[in-house]
Amino acid sequence: MSVQATARIIAVADGRGATVLPVLESDGPLALRRTRATLAACARVTVVGAMSAPLGGDRLAIEARVEDDARLTVDSAAATVALPGPGPGIQGATYDIELHVGEGAELNWLPEQLISANGSELRVNTRVELAPSARLVLREEQILGRHGETTGTLFSRLTVRRAGRPLLDQHVAYGPGAPGGWDGGAVLGGHRAVGQLLVVDPAFDDTCPAARLLGPTAVRTPLAGPAVLVTAVAPDARALRTVLDGALDEVLGA
Repeated sequence: MSVQATARIIAVADGRGATVLPVLESDGPLALRRTRATLAACARVTVVGAMSAPLGGDRLAIEARVEDDARLTVDSAAATVALPGPGPGIQGATYDIELHVGEGAELNWLPEQLISANGSELRVNTRVELAPSARLVLREEQILGRHGETTGTLFSRLTVRRAGRPLLDQHVAYGPGAPGGWDGGAVLGGHRAVGQLLVVDPAFDDTCPAARLLGPTAVRTPLAGPAVLVTAVAPDARALRTVLDGALDEVLGA
């Protein structure tokens, strides 16, 4: 039987320099837990998988709203594994993520990797709405297949709007059913780990990190707005995380 579940987070500034969580609603396999933040002013929520998901046919969603002047970090306790459905004829799964960040607010969206297991089909849609003075750090990592297996089918779309205007609209597709050439030299070149890091900061209106290569399979690109996008492919999850972590340190220290 497929699962439909929506988890919700609302973060609010308490007026004393800290952030509180008046809404923290878990649902189905999406268990949300308050965890200790490294900064006192920033609340932290960790997504804990309460069961195997997403399976074929599942409809999962997370909604997070960071109100004006609040600060929130969302991470996860482990990788998310997209798995085949329980039987033949089961449709693919969907995972929808809705993020809203208010004026002067900050969201660090840092989940662990998404693994596309052989035989699975998953569509991920991430939509972000940013106020003009909002700050965002968003990381996505996709691992195409578990160890020793080929990938499932993965379609992912990331849409970011700032002050009501489009900032980024990116689509990727891998595996059976994806457009031809997805594994060719111009796209993955045989790599099985792919990721991106988006940093949006109003301070970039004055000084934005310049475009540059971050090794043979990664690049940093300024966007038409106060934002920087890092895209990378790597042979495995560990190598990918090393590249993205180094890129984040460099961008924040720029």
